[in-house]
Amino acid sequence: MRLICLLMLLAFFNTGATKENHATRESSVETKSRFAMLDDVRLLANGLLHLGQSLREFVQKTKSEIKDIFQKLNVFDHSFYQLSVVTSEIKEEEEELKKTTSLLKTKNEEIKNLSLEINTKVNGILQERSGLKTKVGGMEEKLSGLTKSVISPEQLLEITAFKAVIEAQEKNIQTLMSTVQEQQEQLKHQSKRIKSLEEKLSYENFQETAEKPERSNPRAPSLFEYPTNMSSNTSTDTYDFPMDCHDVFNRGARISGVYSIKPNQSDPFNVYCELTADGGSTVIQRRQDGSVNFDQTWEKYENGFGDLESEFWLGLKKIYTIAIQNDTILQIQLEDWKGEKRSIKYSFTLEGPSSQYTIHLRQVSGDLPNAMANHTGMKFSTKDYDNDNDDDFNCAQNYTGGWWFNACGDTNLNGKYMQVRPKGPADRRSGIYWKPERGNAYSIKSTKLIVHHATKADSSFH
Repeated sequence: MRLICLLMLLAFFNTGATKENHATRESSVETKSRFAMLDDVRLLANGLLHLGQSLREFVQKTKSEIKDIFQKLNVFDHSFYQLSVVTSEIKEEEEELKKTTSLLKTKNEEIKNLSLEINTKVNGILQERSGLKTKVGGMEEKLSGLTKSVISPEQLLEITAFKAVIEAQEKNIQTLMSTVQEQQEQLKHQSKRIKSLEEKLSYENFQETAEKPERSNPRAPSLFEYPTNMSSNTSTDTYDFPMDCHDVFNRGARISGVYSIKPNQSDPFNVYCELTADGGSTVIQRRQDGSVNFDQTWEKYENGFGDLESEFWLGLKKIYTIAIQNDTILQIQLEDWKGEKRSIKYSFTLEGPSSQYTIHLRQVSGDLPNAMANHTGMKFSTKDYDNDNDDDFNCAQNYTGGWWFNACGDTNLNGKYMQVRPKGPADRRSGIYWKPERGNAYSIKSTKLIVHHATKADSSFH
């Protein structure tokens, strides 16, 4: 009995020890498992941290790249806008070029047809001439035969008259032939000019040509010498000069040209008088081909320069002596590069040298928009005598030529002459231009300024 109890007690202790050992082993495995999980969490945390930093760097880099892309897009938009503006200007110039080219082609065809017609007429005239020569030869033979026989005086007179008629016809034919030849030469010259102009128009980019030097024509009358074409019916006394071109007209002259006048008891000087059925006008400025350089000094603009038969500026002193005699009208006549001609008239007064030739204008008529409204009351300015009402900018020096500038203003008819039509606003502004305060700017091909007495029609304009 005691043995049985002892065995049961040993078995109990063995069972407890086994359970204790088993519990100890389980706690050791659980501790190891927890440490392993912490290591994995740390590795995962480090990986996530590195991933976050990489993502942050990637986001910052992406933001910088997006910012650069937006800046490039802005530059592209601005460039595209400028390109569209230039493209529209090129399209406008191309349309005008096409119109001008088609017009020139039409004119060239007309000239060719006219030349063919003239050649046909010339051939007909030559045939008639040869026929007339044959007839004259036959008549001469008949005359020689008749002279051998007895001829009555009446027949001799008739034959002589007939011969005179034939000689007159021969002279008329020769005159007609010379006229036809001159016309053919003119047509050839005009055809060459049209072809040259077509070549210039077909050139893609117009290049600004150099200014032509002032043309020296020894036969053209100077501004300071007396004209040689004054007829005796314009004055009874060699020193009795007319006061102006209106006085030249009243004395009987009817042909436009250079005359000597003596206004307001000044020294006599030459002017170009434009004489029409209505009277005489004095031309004070003319631009037509760029043969004279208008970028001159104050002294030149005061005394005058150029060629009275071509391009010239009469001179402020002379214009002043003409303008103070009567109520004077200033007429400005302009022609643009499309061949359109317009004009405008002003009631015109000019102050003397002491006020730097201040101009006063009031529009009285015309089909040209008023671009001189901003210039009235202004003093005359040149590159060496700045009166342009702008302290920081010399308009005459930058835009060339002398004019009544008002902070440069809306027009300059003494600017640089362009040999070809200006392409853009900047080119138009640097040449001869006319731009009213409200309206389109005109690029001018030729100009003419004339002064004459005010008439009742001018004074009745409102």
